[in-house]
Amino acid sequence: MNIPQELKYTKEHEWVSLQGDMATVGITDFAQRELGDIVYVEVDTEGEELDRDEVFGTVEAVKTVSDLFMPLSGEVVTFNEALEDEPELINKDPYGKGWIIKVKVKNPAEMEELLDADAYKKYIKA
Repeated sequence: MNIPQELKYTKEHEWVSLQGDMATVGITDFAQRELGDIVYVEVDTEGEELDRDEVFGTVEAVKTVSDLFMPLSGEVVTFNEALEDEPELINKDPYGKGWIIKVKVKNPAEMEELLDADAYKKYIKA
């Protein structure tokens, strides 16, 4: 299972990469494996400011629909439009082409509250 060291993680299985005050957010390799084949991604919060842990969208797999939770407070500035035609990018490349949103972060200090790769590994094996 792929858990990149440079990213931060949530207990809801989102990953975060922060550059300056812009965060890229997606779901982890573990999450996409658990969900199975992803057939639809819905994010209707683009342009909205959300608090950490608020739902920003959903991922629909063949058997289930899962909410997506904000890992950091901020404004959803971009949705990965490639997912509209190819939601399976999340299955193929969850940390690359399968990213879901970009967020203008309100409080970068919240990054310190997220799990590092080692803590996330322990969490999913618990």
